[in-house]
This record gives sequence, C-alpha cells and structure tokens, in this order.
Amino acid sequence: MIIKNAKIPNNEKIVSIIIENEKIKNIDYDNNFEKYISDNKTDDIIDANYNYVLSGIIDPHTHMRDPGLTHKEDFNSGSKACARGGVTVFLDMPNTVPNTISKENLISKKSMMIGKSYVDYGFHFGGSKADNSDDIKNIINDAASTKIFFNASTGNMLVEDDKILEKLFEVSKIVTVHAEDKMVDKAIKIAKNTNTPLYLCHLSLESEIDSLRKAKDSGMIIYGEATPHHLFLNTEDVNKNDRNKMLLRMKPELREKSDNKALWNAILDGTIDTIGTDHAPHLISEKLEKLTFGVPSVEHSLELMLKKVNDNTIDLKLLTKIMSEKSAEIFSMKDKGLLKENYDADLVIIDLNDHSEIEEKDIITKAGWSPYIGYQRGGKVLTTIVRGNIVYNNGKFTDNFIGKEITYSN
Repeated sequence: MIIKNAKIPNNEKIVSIIIENEKIKNIDYDNNFEKYISDNKTDDIIDANYNYVLSGIIDPHTHMRDPGLTHKEDFNSGSKACARGGVTVFLDMPNTVPNTISKENLISKKSMMIGKSYVDYGFHFGGSKADNSDDIKNIINDAASTKIFFNASTGNMLVEDDKILEKLFEVSKIVTVHAEDKMVDKAIKIAKNTNTPLYLCHLSLESEIDSLRKAKDSGMIIYGEATPHHLFLNTEDVNKNDRNKMLLRMKPELREKSDNKALWNAILDGTIDTIGTDHAPHLISEKLEKLTFGVPSVEHSLELMLKKVNDNTIDLKLLTKIMSEKSAEIFSMKDKGLLKENYDADLVIIDLNDHSEIEEKDIITKAGWSPYIGYQRGGKVLTTIVRGNIVYNNGKFTDNFIGKEITYSN
C-alpha cells in the first residue's frame, strides 16, 4: 500500500508513506510515489489529497461491555465506533460480567473476542477485594495493567482493605486506578510505598492534578489521564435542563469550568500524559429511566480534540503524543503509537477543514447517542487504517474484522 500526497505533523513537505507487511516501510519526504508504484507494481494506492495523516489513536480506557452487558455495547459495535473515530487500538476495562479478575476469566474473555474487532485491542486485568494477587502474577505479561477501584463504580469492584491493596500493587507491573479526590492521594501513597508505576484514570479536579504534579516532581513513575468529557463539559452543561441531569452523569462527575481550565493547563505543561475516553455506553432509555453513570465517547474523541488544534491551544505533535504515543509507551505496546518506519501501519487520515456538526444519525455505538450531538467538529476522520488494512473510509466500513490482540514489549 502507498499513501500519497500526505501531510504529517511537524513536517512542511508533502510525503508518501510506503506500507509493507502491515508495517510502515518508508516515509518518502520527496513524495516520489511513482517510483514505488513502478518498483512494486502495486495499484493499492490511497490519495490523502494533501490532508494530514496521523498515527492511529490509542484509547487506553474503554468499557466495551462484553461479555455480560452486550445490549449496551459489544466488541464488534464498540470497535466499529473506534474505526469511525480513528482509534486503531483500545484497551478494555475489567468490570464486565463476569469481572475479569481471574486467569480463567481473562482467557475466556480473550477467546470470545477473536474475530469480532475492526481494530486492535488489549485488556486491563482487575484487582479483587478477595485478593487475587496470585492471578495477577500469572497474567502479568498478558494484560496492559492491573485496574483497581478506590471508589465505587459500575461492576462492584471496589477494594478497601489497605493490606490487600498493598499486595495487589506489589505484584503488578503497573496499576491503573479509579480514584477520586482524596483517594488519589491514597493511591499515590501506596504506589510510592510499593515502588509501583501508577496510572491515574480520568482526573477531573484541579486538586487531583496538583497531587499528580507533586508526585511527578518527587520522581515517582506516575501518569495522568484526562477524558474528553472532563475537558469539554462541566456542571453548567449538566444543569441546562432535566434531560442533561440524567444523561451527563458519570464517575467521576463533571466538574467546574475552573477544573476544565486546570486540565487543559496540565496537558500543556506535560502533567497530563494521555487522553482516555472512559467510553462507558448505556442505552438512552436506561440513562433517562434511572441514574446511570457513564457516557459513550470513543468515536468522537479525536474530532473533538482537533477543535483545540484549530484554535491553537495544542498542535498536532502534542495531540498525537497524548492520544497515541504516550499510551503505547506507558503500557509497553509493541510497535504501536508512532508514525515511524518499522512500526505498525496504524494510521488515520483527517480533514482539518471539515467543521460539520456531529449528528445523531451518524452514531455508530450501540448506545445510539452521544453527549456531543450538535457539537462542531475540529476536523473529520476520513480513513482509518489498522496494520495496513483499511477498516473505515469515507463513511464505509470494511467488514473483515482484522483486529487482533496487541502484544507487549516487556
């Protein structure tokens, strides 16, 4: 495959990207695609039409609801939403039914997902209040991290016993946590005491960012994640009407405008490392019937973040760093996260000039709704490529389900 007439971040030239055997073989900065067509006798050519080509987006934080809650989402529908949004890798959280807290459940979950996904994927393993440290030891190289809940959320996976928490941290290669407010400080303290790398999911408060910044300054191996909803939405959106008071509820809840600003500042100064959507779909009927926490987000995260490229808050280099490169680095994903020779050809072509509105009729997720309907895009995903295979192109999907589980380089 050859992608011709492409722009890439931090480069003024128009380039061609040569793909062979699912890898980026070469980036030709002279855009001399005719030579490669002649040499390789290929007609597999994509014309980027002078649009930007980025490394595929990696979403380190999704809830695909499979198995057990597949009326809300499943691996197929969720991965299709990923493809639509330029996401080429997602990591799935363990609070499914059953919880992914034993080696047997992880093996079963993995086997069920084979042949279902449009894009590549991986799994977080869950820490259990019953102390599953032996299971963690047995799967340590087969999962992205150990996910531990310091606050209650969907799935009844809260761990409160300090001794068990320390054991779970001690045997993990990296711990991701759902921790809110003061629980962030508790997670940091345990990580420091056990010398365990820590990944703080969905930070939402300025005080949490301050704790993260202080921990980084102390030399800890610690990372912070922000979600699109905590960056773009706040309590003013919740309080606009009764419908929003039901729809715009999640864990952690939406915060104040000042917290939005603190998160953006933390992205700019490098305190926040990644964007994870916390894609947590529920049917709109469920959301409106009773208080249900979580919103779908995976298919619009890139197009929303591009708004901040257009208004010069961030540039494409920083965007690809926080939406691709850092997640691959933190979770040791092999050959992922960079638009670079010998890396997997996971790519997304975007039109930065398309600022059309997000419409309900275009929603892919099984949940069937989005908190961003009516929002103007900062750019539009045109084409999504996974390991050199087109999975989405100009509104159409290729239903060959080439997605496979990622491998780790540790």
